[in-house]
Amino acid sequence: MRQNDIVALWERKRGELKVFLKWLPLSILSGTGVGFAGTGFLFCIRKATEFRLQAPWIIWLLPLAGILIVFLYHLCGVKQSQGTNLVLLAVRSPEPIPLRMAPLIFLSTVLTHLFGGSAGREGAALQIGGSLGFQLGRLFRLDEKDRHIMTMCGMSAAFSSLFGTPVTSVVFAMEVVSVGVMYYAALVPCAVASLIASAVAQACGAAPQIYSIPFPGLADAPAGMRIILLAALCATLSALFCFVLQGAGRLYGKYLTNQYLRAAAGGILIPALALIFRTGDYLGAGGDIISASLQGQARPEAFLLKMVFTAVTLGAGFKGGEIVPSFFIGSTFGCVAGGLLGLSPSVGAALGMLSVFAGVTNCPLSALMLGVELFGAQGIPFYLLTAAVGYMLSGYTGLYSKQRILYSKTKAEFLGDSGKG
Repeated sequence: MRQNDIVALWERKRGELKVFLKWLPLSILSGTGVGFAGTGFLFCIRKATEFRLQAPWIIWLLPLAGILIVFLYHLCGVKQSQGTNLVLLAVRSPEPIPLRMAPLIFLSTVLTHLFGGSAGREGAALQIGGSLGFQLGRLFRLDEKDRHIMTMCGMSAAFSSLFGTPVTSVVFAMEVVSVGVMYYAALVPCAVASLIASAVAQACGAAPQIYSIPFPGLADAPAGMRIILLAALCATLSALFCFVLQGAGRLYGKYLTNQYLRAAAGGILIPALALIFRTGDYLGAGGDIISASLQGQARPEAFLLKMVFTAVTLGAGFKGGEIVPSFFIGSTFGCVAGGLLGLSPSVGAALGMLSVFAGVTNCPLSALMLGVELFGAQGIPFYLLTAAVGYMLSGYTGLYSKQRILYSKTKAEFLGDSGKG
Protein backbone atom coordinates (compact mmCIF):
# COMPACT_ATOMS: atom_id res chain seq x y z
CA MET A 1 0.00 0.00 0.00
CA ARG A 2 1.37 3.37 -1.00
CA GLN A 3 1.90 6.14 1.51
CA ASN A 4 -0.82 8.26 -0.08
CA ASP A 5 -3.29 5.39 0.31
CA ILE A 6 -2.36 4.99 3.98
CA VAL A 7 -2.84 8.70 4.59
CA ALA A 8 -6.21 8.65 2.80
CA LEU A 9 -7.32 5.61 4.84
CA TRP A 10 -6.26 7.28 8.08
CA GLU A 11 -8.12 10.47 7.21
CA ARG A 12 -11.26 8.50 6.38
CA LYS A 13 -11.11 6.50 9.60
CA ARG A 14 -10.45 9.62 11.64
CA GLY A 15 -13.48 11.27 10.06
CA GLU A 16 -15.66 8.24 10.85
CA LEU A 17 -14.45 8.22 14.46
CA LYS A 18 -15.14 11.94 14.75
CA VAL A 19 -18.72 11.43 13.56
CA PHE A 20 -19.19 8.51 15.96
CA LEU A 21 -17.88 10.53 18.90
CA LYS A 22 -20.19 13.39 17.92
CA TRP A 23 -23.29 11.21 17.88
CA LEU A 24 -22.59 9.13 20.97
CA PRO A 25 -23.19 11.89 23.57
CA LEU A 26 -26.04 13.38 21.55
CA SER A 27 -27.87 10.05 21.33
CA ILE A 28 -27.26 9.33 25.02
CA LEU A 29 -28.72 12.74 25.87
CA SER A 30 -31.68 12.18 23.55
CA GLY A 31 -32.33 8.69 24.92
CA THR A 32 -32.18 9.89 28.51
CA GLY A 33 -34.30 13.01 28.11
CA VAL A 34 -36.90 11.51 25.79
CA GLY A 35 -36.85 8.30 27.82
CA PHE A 36 -37.91 10.16 30.96
CA ALA A 37 -40.52 12.16 29.01
CA GLY A 38 -41.91 9.01 27.39
CA THR A 39 -41.99 7.12 30.68
CA GLY A 40 -43.77 10.01 32.38
CA PHE A 41 -46.27 10.05 29.54
CA LEU A 42 -46.82 6.28 29.90
CA PHE A 43 -47.50 6.59 33.64
CA CYS A 44 -49.90 9.49 33.06
CA ILE A 45 -51.84 7.41 30.52
CA ARG A 46 -51.98 4.50 32.97
CA LYS A 47 -53.22 6.71 35.81
CA ALA A 48 -55.81 8.33 33.55
CA THR A 49 -57.07 4.88 32.49
CA GLU A 50 -57.19 3.64 36.10
CA PHE A 51 -59.21 6.67 37.16
CA ARG A 52 -61.66 6.25 34.27
CA LEU A 53 -62.19 2.58 35.15
CA GLN A 54 -62.88 3.52 38.77
CA ALA A 55 -65.20 6.39 37.77
CA PRO A 56 -66.96 5.29 34.54
CA TRP A 57 -69.33 8.27 34.70
CA ILE A 58 -66.47 10.48 33.55
CA ILE A 59 -66.95 9.41 29.92
CA TRP A 60 -70.02 11.68 29.77
CA LEU A 61 -67.64 14.63 30.11
CA LEU A 62 -65.83 13.62 26.92
CA PRO A 63 -67.46 16.47 24.89
CA LEU A 64 -65.94 19.01 27.30
CA ALA A 65 -62.54 17.33 26.96
CA GLY A 66 -62.80 17.59 23.18
CA ILE A 67 -63.66 21.27 23.33
CA LEU A 68 -60.72 21.85 25.70
CA ILE A 69 -58.32 20.06 23.34
CA VAL A 70 -59.41 22.22 20.39
CA PHE A 71 -59.09 25.36 22.56
CA LEU A 72 -55.56 24.43 23.66
CA TYR A 73 -54.43 23.92 20.07
CA HIS A 74 -56.01 27.19 18.97
CA LEU A 75 -54.46 28.97 21.96
CA CYS A 76 -51.04 27.79 20.80
CA GLY A 77 -51.71 28.92 17.25
CA VAL A 78 -52.27 25.45 15.78
CA LYS A 79 -55.41 25.59 13.62
CA GLN A 80 -54.89 22.33 11.73
CA SER A 81 -52.72 19.76 13.50
CA GLN A 82 -50.75 17.46 11.18
CA GLY A 83 -49.93 15.08 14.01
CA THR A 84 -47.43 12.33 13.18
CA ASN A 85 -47.36 13.49 9.55
CA LEU A 86 -45.48 16.59 10.70
CA VAL A 87 -42.77 14.40 12.23
CA LEU A 88 -42.43 12.38 9.03
CA LEU A 89 -42.10 15.57 6.99
CA ALA A 90 -39.49 16.93 9.39
CA VAL A 91 -37.26 13.89 8.78
CA ARG A 92 -37.04 14.39 5.02
CA SER A 93 -37.56 18.15 4.59
CA PRO A 94 -36.71 21.48 6.27
CA GLU A 95 -40.14 21.41 7.96
CA PRO A 96 -39.63 22.40 11.64
CA ILE A 97 -41.36 20.79 14.64
CA PRO A 98 -42.37 23.48 17.15
CA LEU A 99 -41.49 22.75 20.77
CA ARG A 100 -45.08 23.43 21.80
CA MET A 101 -46.16 20.26 19.98
CA ALA A 102 -44.69 18.05 22.72
CA PRO A 103 -46.71 19.40 25.69
CA LEU A 104 -49.79 19.85 23.49
CA ILE A 105 -49.94 16.24 22.33
CA PHE A 106 -48.93 15.01 25.80
CA LEU A 107 -51.81 16.78 27.54
CA SER A 108 -54.42 16.22 24.84
CA THR A 109 -53.72 12.48 24.64
CA VAL A 110 -53.97 12.11 28.41
CA LEU A 111 -57.31 13.98 28.29
CA THR A 112 -58.54 11.68 25.53
CA HIS A 113 -57.70 8.58 27.56
CA LEU A 114 -58.98 10.02 30.84
CA PHE A 115 -62.44 10.73 29.44
CA GLY A 116 -62.76 7.54 27.40
CA GLY A 117 -61.79 8.33 23.82
CA SER A 118 -60.74 5.30 21.78
CA ALA A 119 -57.13 5.95 20.83
CA GLY A 120 -53.61 4.67 21.24
CA ARG A 121 -50.54 6.41 22.59
CA GLU A 122 -47.80 5.81 20.04
CA GLY A 123 -48.81 8.73 17.80
CA ALA A 124 -48.32 11.04 20.74
CA ALA A 125 -45.04 9.33 21.59
CA LEU A 126 -43.68 9.84 18.07
CA GLN A 127 -44.68 13.50 18.18
CA ILE A 128 -43.22 14.03 21.66
CA GLY A 129 -40.00 12.24 20.79
CA GLY A 130 -39.69 13.85 17.37
CA SER A 131 -40.33 17.32 18.78
CA LEU A 132 -37.82 16.95 21.60
CA GLY A 133 -35.22 15.39 19.29
CA PHE A 134 -35.64 18.20 16.77
CA GLN A 135 -35.29 20.84 19.47
CA LEU A 136 -32.12 19.20 20.80
CA GLY A 137 -30.70 19.36 17.28
CA ARG A 138 -31.58 23.03 17.11
CA LEU A 139 -30.12 23.66 20.58
CA PHE A 140 -26.75 22.21 19.55
CA ARG A 141 -26.87 24.10 16.23
CA LEU A 142 -26.81 20.98 14.09
CA ASP A 143 -27.34 21.35 10.36
CA GLU A 144 -30.57 20.30 8.66
CA LYS A 145 -29.54 16.71 7.92
CA ASP A 146 -28.26 16.13 11.44
CA ARG A 147 -31.52 17.53 12.84
CA HIS A 148 -33.30 14.87 10.80
CA ILE A 149 -31.24 12.21 12.58
CA MET A 150 -31.96 13.79 15.96
CA THR A 151 -35.67 13.70 15.13
CA MET A 152 -35.42 9.97 14.43
CA CYS A 153 -33.46 9.52 17.67
CA GLY A 154 -36.33 11.09 19.57
CA MET A 155 -38.91 8.96 17.72
CA SER A 156 -37.11 5.71 18.50
CA ALA A 157 -36.47 6.69 22.14
CA ALA A 158 -40.10 7.61 22.78
CA PHE A 159 -41.45 4.46 21.09
CA SER A 160 -38.97 2.34 23.05
CA SER A 161 -39.87 3.86 26.43
CA LEU A 162 -43.58 3.27 25.82
CA PHE A 163 -43.52 -0.26 24.42
CA GLY A 164 -40.28 -1.69 25.81
CA THR A 165 -39.26 -2.81 22.31
CA PRO A 166 -35.93 -1.07 21.59
CA VAL A 167 -35.05 -2.99 18.41
CA THR A 168 -38.49 -2.46 16.85
CA SER A 169 -38.30 1.22 17.79
CA VAL A 170 -35.03 1.70 15.89
CA VAL A 171 -36.22 -0.12 12.77
CA PHE A 172 -39.59 1.66 12.82
CA ALA A 173 -38.05 5.14 13.05
CA MET A 174 -35.79 4.34 10.09
CA GLU A 175 -38.44 2.54 8.02
CA VAL A 176 -41.67 4.51 8.44
CA VAL A 177 -40.70 7.81 6.79
CA SER A 178 -39.96 6.63 3.24
CA VAL A 179 -40.87 3.00 2.58
CA GLY A 180 -38.13 1.40 0.49
CA VAL A 181 -35.33 3.56 1.88
CA MET A 182 -33.76 2.96 5.28
CA TYR A 183 -31.97 5.90 6.89
CA TYR A 184 -28.87 3.96 7.89
CA ALA A 185 -27.00 7.12 8.90
CA ALA A 186 -29.35 7.16 11.90
CA LEU A 187 -28.67 3.54 12.90
CA VAL A 188 -26.09 4.11 15.63
CA PRO A 189 -27.74 7.26 17.10
CA CYS A 190 -31.19 5.64 17.10
CA ALA A 191 -29.87 2.37 18.55
CA VAL A 192 -28.11 4.12 21.42
CA ALA A 193 -31.07 6.44 22.11
CA SER A 194 -33.57 3.57 21.99
CA LEU A 195 -31.59 1.31 24.33
CA ILE A 196 -31.02 4.16 26.78
CA ALA A 197 -34.72 5.08 26.76
CA SER A 198 -35.71 1.45 27.32
CA ALA A 199 -33.31 1.24 30.27
CA VAL A 200 -34.73 4.49 31.70
CA ALA A 201 -38.28 3.15 31.43
CA GLN A 202 -37.39 -0.14 33.12
CA ALA A 203 -35.49 1.67 35.88
CA CYS A 204 -38.64 3.68 36.54
CA GLY A 205 -40.74 0.53 36.79
CA ALA A 206 -42.18 0.33 33.27
CA ALA A 207 -41.34 -3.29 32.51
CA PRO A 208 -41.99 -4.54 28.95
CA GLN A 209 -44.81 -7.04 28.47
CA ILE A 210 -43.78 -10.40 26.99
CA TYR A 211 -46.27 -13.04 25.80
CA SER A 212 -45.78 -16.80 25.54
CA ILE A 213 -47.38 -18.06 22.32
CA PRO A 214 -47.37 -21.79 21.27
CA PHE A 215 -46.27 -21.55 17.65
CA PRO A 216 -46.53 -24.69 15.44
CA GLY A 217 -43.49 -26.55 14.13
CA LEU A 218 -41.65 -25.32 11.05
CA ALA A 219 -42.47 -28.50 9.10
CA ASP A 220 -46.22 -28.02 9.51
CA ALA A 221 -47.11 -27.09 5.89
CA PRO A 222 -50.89 -26.94 6.45
CA ALA A 223 -50.31 -24.45 9.27
CA GLY A 224 -48.19 -22.36 6.91
CA MET A 225 -51.01 -22.18 4.36
CA ARG A 226 -53.47 -21.21 7.07
CA ILE A 227 -51.11 -18.46 8.22
CA ILE A 228 -50.85 -17.09 4.67
CA LEU A 229 -54.64 -17.02 4.41
CA LEU A 230 -54.95 -15.31 7.79
CA ALA A 231 -52.35 -12.71 6.79
CA ALA A 232 -54.20 -12.05 3.53
CA LEU A 233 -57.44 -11.47 5.43
CA CYS A 234 -55.64 -9.17 7.87
CA ALA A 235 -54.12 -7.21 4.98
CA THR A 236 -57.63 -6.50 3.73
CA LEU A 237 -58.64 -5.59 7.27
CA SER A 238 -55.76 -3.10 7.58
CA ALA A 239 -56.84 -1.38 4.35
CA LEU A 240 -60.42 -1.26 5.65
CA PHE A 241 -59.25 0.30 8.93
CA CYS A 242 -57.38 3.06 7.09
CA PHE A 243 -60.39 3.65 4.84
CA VAL A 244 -62.74 3.93 7.85
CA LEU A 245 -60.40 6.38 9.62
CA GLN A 246 -60.08 8.58 6.54
CA GLY A 247 -63.80 8.36 5.82
CA ALA A 248 -64.72 9.44 9.34
CA GLY A 249 -62.44 12.46 9.05
CA ARG A 250 -64.01 13.46 5.74
CA LEU A 251 -67.56 13.06 7.09
CA TYR A 252 -66.81 15.20 10.14
CA GLY A 253 -65.20 17.84 7.93
CA LYS A 254 -68.15 17.86 5.51
CA TYR A 255 -70.98 18.15 8.03
CA LEU A 256 -69.25 19.83 10.99
CA THR A 257 -66.80 22.44 9.76
CA ASN A 258 -66.48 24.04 13.18
CA GLN A 259 -63.81 22.16 15.14
CA TYR A 260 -65.48 22.80 18.50
CA LEU A 261 -68.77 21.35 17.28
CA ARG A 262 -66.90 18.42 15.73
CA ALA A 263 -65.14 17.59 19.01
CA ALA A 264 -68.35 17.94 20.99
CA ALA A 265 -70.24 15.67 18.58
CA GLY A 266 -67.56 13.00 18.78
CA GLY A 267 -67.56 13.35 22.55
CA ILE A 268 -71.29 12.66 22.61
CA LEU A 269 -71.16 9.75 20.16
CA ILE A 270 -68.53 7.73 22.05
CA PRO A 271 -70.40 7.39 25.39
CA ALA A 272 -73.64 6.89 23.44
CA LEU A 273 -72.06 3.98 21.57
CA ALA A 274 -70.72 2.56 24.84
CA LEU A 275 -74.25 2.77 26.28
CA ILE A 276 -75.83 1.15 23.20
CA PHE A 277 -73.41 -1.78 23.21
CA ARG A 278 -73.35 -1.92 27.02
CA THR A 279 -69.59 -2.17 27.30
CA GLY A 280 -66.54 -0.03 27.99
CA ASP A 281 -64.22 -2.48 26.21
CA TYR A 282 -63.71 -0.12 23.28
CA LEU A 283 -62.81 2.96 25.30
CA GLY A 284 -59.19 3.97 25.73
CA ALA A 285 -56.45 1.83 24.20
CA GLY A 286 -57.94 -1.54 25.13
CA GLY A 287 -54.74 -3.17 26.38
CA ASP A 288 -56.64 -5.67 28.52
CA ILE A 289 -58.63 -6.85 25.48
CA ILE A 290 -55.40 -7.28 23.48
CA SER A 291 -53.95 -9.39 26.30
CA ALA A 292 -57.12 -11.49 26.49
CA SER A 293 -57.07 -12.14 22.74
CA LEU A 294 -53.43 -13.27 22.94
CA GLN A 295 -54.62 -15.77 25.52
CA GLY A 296 -57.24 -17.05 23.09
CA GLN A 297 -60.31 -15.05 24.14
CA ALA A 298 -62.02 -12.52 21.88
CA ARG A 299 -65.55 -11.59 20.84
CA PRO A 300 -66.26 -11.98 17.09
CA GLU A 301 -67.48 -8.40 16.69
CA ALA A 302 -64.71 -6.77 18.73
CA PHE A 303 -62.50 -5.77 15.79
CA LEU A 304 -65.35 -4.03 13.97
CA LEU A 305 -66.53 -2.11 17.01
CA LYS A 306 -62.98 -0.97 17.81
CA MET A 307 -62.72 0.38 14.26
CA VAL A 308 -65.91 2.39 14.71
CA PHE A 309 -65.02 3.73 18.17
CA THR A 310 -61.50 4.72 17.02
CA ALA A 311 -62.70 6.39 13.82
CA VAL A 312 -65.36 8.38 15.71
CA THR A 313 -62.78 9.47 18.30
CA LEU A 314 -59.87 10.46 16.07
CA GLY A 315 -62.05 11.86 13.29
CA ALA A 316 -63.60 14.27 15.82
CA GLY A 317 -60.19 15.71 16.67
CA PHE A 318 -59.25 13.81 19.82
CA LYS A 319 -55.58 12.90 20.09
CA GLY A 320 -53.66 9.68 20.56
CA GLY A 321 -52.61 7.16 17.99
CA GLU A 322 -53.81 4.49 15.62
CA ILE A 323 -51.20 1.76 16.11
CA VAL A 324 -52.48 0.38 19.44
CA PRO A 325 -56.03 0.28 18.04
CA SER A 326 -54.57 -1.62 15.08
CA PHE A 327 -53.07 -4.09 17.60
CA PHE A 328 -56.54 -4.46 19.12
CA ILE A 329 -58.20 -4.96 15.73
CA GLY A 330 -55.58 -7.39 14.44
CA SER A 331 -55.35 -9.48 17.60
CA THR A 332 -59.11 -9.82 18.16
CA PHE A 333 -59.77 -10.61 14.49
CA GLY A 334 -56.82 -13.01 14.35
CA CYS A 335 -57.96 -14.78 17.50
CA VAL A 336 -61.40 -15.51 16.02
CA ALA A 337 -60.33 -16.09 12.40
CA GLY A 338 -57.29 -18.15 13.43
CA GLY A 339 -59.53 -20.47 15.43
CA LEU A 340 -61.88 -20.88 12.45
CA LEU A 341 -58.91 -21.66 10.18
CA GLY A 342 -57.66 -24.39 12.50
CA LEU A 343 -54.87 -22.42 14.16
CA SER A 344 -54.47 -21.87 17.86
CA PRO A 345 -56.50 -18.73 18.73
CA SER A 346 -53.43 -17.34 20.52
CA VAL A 347 -51.25 -17.88 17.45
CA GLY A 348 -53.94 -16.30 15.28
CA ALA A 349 -54.13 -13.28 17.60
CA ALA A 350 -50.35 -12.74 17.59
CA LEU A 351 -50.02 -13.06 13.82
CA GLY A 352 -53.14 -11.01 13.17
CA MET A 353 -51.71 -8.22 15.28
CA LEU A 354 -48.41 -8.25 13.35
CA SER A 355 -50.08 -8.46 9.95
CA VAL A 356 -52.43 -5.54 10.54
CA PHE A 357 -49.53 -3.51 11.98
CA ALA A 358 -47.44 -4.21 8.86
CA GLY A 359 -50.36 -3.25 6.65
CA VAL A 360 -51.37 0.02 8.28
CA THR A 361 -47.79 1.29 8.77
CA ASN A 362 -46.24 -0.24 5.62
CA CYS A 363 -43.36 -1.37 7.84
CA PRO A 364 -42.85 -5.16 7.47
CA LEU A 365 -39.38 -5.23 9.05
CA SER A 366 -40.71 -3.41 12.10
CA ALA A 367 -43.53 -5.97 12.33
CA LEU A 368 -40.99 -8.79 12.20
CA MET A 369 -38.91 -7.24 14.98
CA LEU A 370 -42.04 -6.53 17.03
CA GLY A 371 -42.95 -10.21 16.89
CA VAL A 372 -39.51 -11.21 18.13
CA GLU A 373 -39.57 -8.76 21.03
CA LEU A 374 -43.14 -9.46 22.11
CA PHE A 375 -43.51 -13.18 21.44
CA GLY A 376 -39.97 -14.59 21.31
CA ALA A 377 -37.70 -15.86 18.56
CA GLN A 378 -39.34 -19.27 18.09
CA GLY A 379 -41.94 -17.86 15.70
CA ILE A 380 -39.61 -15.86 13.42
CA PRO A 381 -40.53 -17.71 10.19
CA PHE A 382 -44.21 -17.05 10.87
CA TYR A 383 -43.64 -13.40 11.76
CA LEU A 384 -41.73 -12.97 8.51
CA LEU A 385 -44.43 -14.65 6.42
CA THR A 386 -47.21 -12.73 8.12
CA ALA A 387 -45.51 -9.35 7.87
CA ALA A 388 -44.58 -9.87 4.21
CA VAL A 389 -48.08 -10.92 3.15
CA GLY A 390 -49.71 -8.22 5.27
CA TYR A 391 -47.48 -5.57 3.73
CA MET A 392 -47.87 -6.69 0.11
CA LEU A 393 -51.63 -7.23 0.07
CA SER A 394 -52.62 -4.13 2.04
CA GLY A 395 -52.10 -2.00 -1.07
CA TYR A 396 -50.95 1.60 -0.88
CA THR A 397 -53.10 2.63 2.04
CA GLY A 398 -51.62 3.64 5.37
CA LEU A 399 -52.12 5.60 8.55
CA TYR A 400 -49.84 8.46 7.53
CA SER A 401 -50.67 10.52 4.45
CA LYS A 402 -47.16 12.02 4.35
CA GLN A 403 -45.44 8.65 4.30
CA ARG A 404 -43.81 7.89 0.95
CA ILE A 405 -43.83 4.44 -0.63
CA LEU A 406 -40.89 4.67 -3.02
CA TYR A 407 -41.02 1.19 -4.56
CA SER A 408 -43.92 -0.85 -5.90
CA LYS A 409 -45.18 -3.61 -3.63
CA THR A 410 -45.76 -6.03 -6.49
CA LYS A 411 -42.95 -5.47 -9.02
CA ALA A 412 -39.45 -4.08 -9.31
CA GLU A 413 -40.51 -0.52 -10.05
CA PHE A 414 -39.43 2.79 -8.52
CA LEU A 415 -42.47 4.95 -7.78
CA GLY A 416 -40.69 8.03 -6.45
CA ASP A 417 -42.98 11.00 -5.94
CA SER A 418 -45.85 9.12 -7.61
CA GLY A 419 -46.08 6.83 -4.56
CA LYS A 420 -48.32 7.46 -1.58
CA GLY A 421 -47.41 10.63 0.33
